[in-house]
Amino acid sequence: MAPRNRDDNFMDVDSDSDISLLGDVEHRGKGKGKSKTTDKRKKDKGKAKAKEQAYTWEASYTRSWDTVQEDEAGSLQGAVEDLMARGRRRRLLAPAAAIRRTIIRHLVLLLDLSAAMMDRDMRPTRFDLMLQYAREFVVEWFDQNPLGQIGVVGMRAGIGERIGEMSGNPQDVLKCLSERTRLEPTGEPSLQNAIEMARSSMSHLPTHSSREILIIFGSLTTCDPGNIHDTLDACVKNKIRISVVALAAEMKISRDLCDKTGGQFGVAMNEGHFKDILFELVPPPAQRAVARAGGPGANPAADLMMMGFPTRLPDSSPPSLCACHSDMKSEGFLCPRCMAKVCDVPTDCDICGLMIVSSPHLARSYHHLFPVKPYEAVTSMEGESMPQAACHACARIFSTSVSTAATSEGMSPWGRYRCPDCHNDFCAECDVFVHDVIHCCPGCGK
Repeated sequence: MAPRNRDDNFMDVDSDSDISLLGDVEHRGKGKGKSKTTDKRKKDKGKAKAKEQAYTWEASYTRSWDTVQEDEAGSLQGAVEDLMARGRRRRLLAPAAAIRRTIIRHLVLLLDLSAAMMDRDMRPTRFDLMLQYAREFVVEWFDQNPLGQIGVVGMRAGIGERIGEMSGNPQDVLKCLSERTRLEPTGEPSLQNAIEMARSSMSHLPTHSSREILIIFGSLTTCDPGNIHDTLDACVKNKIRISVVALAAEMKISRDLCDKTGGQFGVAMNEGHFKDILFELVPPPAQRAVARAGGPGANPAADLMMMGFPTRLPDSSPPSLCACHSDMKSEGFLCPRCMAKVCDVPTDCDICGLMIVSSPHLARSYHHLFPVKPYEAVTSMEGESMPQAACHACARIFSTSVSTAATSEGMSPWGRYRCPDCHNDFCAECDVFVHDVIHCCPGCGK
């Protein structure tokens, strides 16, 4: 075959090549400016769309550093002192005198599991944040109320669903709150059905224990089969205290539930406020006076109750069946009345019905009745002939320089806080530790 004439303007290419000829090059050159403009518009449009619609990972992304403000010198000490001052103001508002409280508590936690809990106004969602705070609440609640019991009821699809039975073991309550797939929100909530289920589970409780219902509600509607005010009247008759923590807005029925039963009501403004108003319900509520024949000023009747202190079995003891689960194990506790074996305390004996508690649990419940008096902030060192050089609790040396913290917020510029009974000085960290953890002054023992 004769060779083709070679032209400088063309090159030998295969039939499947994507290289264009000169005519095509010239044609593309004419529309080059138009294509650049079109590409630029598409790029700008994509950027605008990306700004309007956030990425998925940004849904759980929070700028936590924006909540901490630096002072003029660039220090964060002011923000830390503000948080400590907030805690001190909360303790100063609490009554320092001895108040009659119920140390044996029975609480039913009502969780809103409706579709409204999937809103993202609280990160990551209302549902996830509620489960997280509920688990933290259960741990703190059992730490300060070791003689109490908690049950869990859910509200979804227009019915009340029992999630966890009434139990005095925090591990059992945490286990039912950790199963997220079982608690998936759906449908509408029903306040009446959930409250009726909680009320029926506490109908058999004795009169010396408190009956409380805590509702975490995120919806603005409730789907009830009847008149919820009849349920409210039944709760008032049975002396059940209802408290509501609302995540959306205040509803009149929620306010009526709290006002008529003597509970607390709060609307969470943000994540931090949600946790604050939830943890305000950890201490036992004050017991209301009951009218007696002695007159309106008489004290309420004091009923004596029977408790038993069990004998603890060591791990080396022979295995035997427990009366609560019928499990073969070595460790456990023996009921002092019928000698039945139980796994954990505090609990009620399944054989004789005696309430079994340990002395440390009883002592830990006692601090609510006689709280530690708030320490006084030392605002001036004038008239102090020989001030203490170190903290009475941790022996840390006090600073000799004056802090810039405002004394009106309850903070001491010298970092000293004095017990009104023993007149010993404590640092700020020990002040928080004494009032929030050990509930006993190291100086005077009160």
